[in-house]
Amino acid sequence: MTARAAHTSHNHRACIDDALATARALCDERGTQLTPLREKVLQIVWKSHKPVGAYDVLDELARSHKAARPPTVYRALDFLMAEGLIHKIESLNAYLGCIEAGAPHTGQFLICRNCGATEEIVDPKLETALEAAAARAHFKAERKIVEISGLCARCIV
Repeated sequence: MTARAAHTSHNHRACIDDALATARALCDERGTQLTPLREKVLQIVWKSHKPVGAYDVLDELARSHKAARPPTVYRALDFLMAEGLIHKIESLNAYLGCIEAGAPHTGQFLICRNCGATEEIVDPKLETALEAAAARAHFKAERKIVEISGLCARCIV
């Protein structure tokens, strides 16, 4: 199981740099275009380990791109989701950088209801269990997103 670490030894700048490098490499490999604007939106999404709403992205983007408008942001977010670089946290209507960009997986998230910290987890056993449950119900799943709300380790104390 992989999880986004939110502890004191976490190098957040390196985390963002790694995400941007991975995005550039994946887009080059796929022949898709990671434009400077899309890259800036990805950087804004990765700015914290909390999901960020589209209008928060727009507010931040407008500081450097005066012509930025909601459709611009939504197109960039749609591109980043289609490329598997970010996830949409449905319950929050917000976006989070993907820690497994480029690897096929479903969205599995732990969301702290107190501080908003959100961790992506990747658990193949959970994916298999969801697929099996859908098959037993004769249900064709099109998107699988698991969002678990509760308290993170810092907020439990």
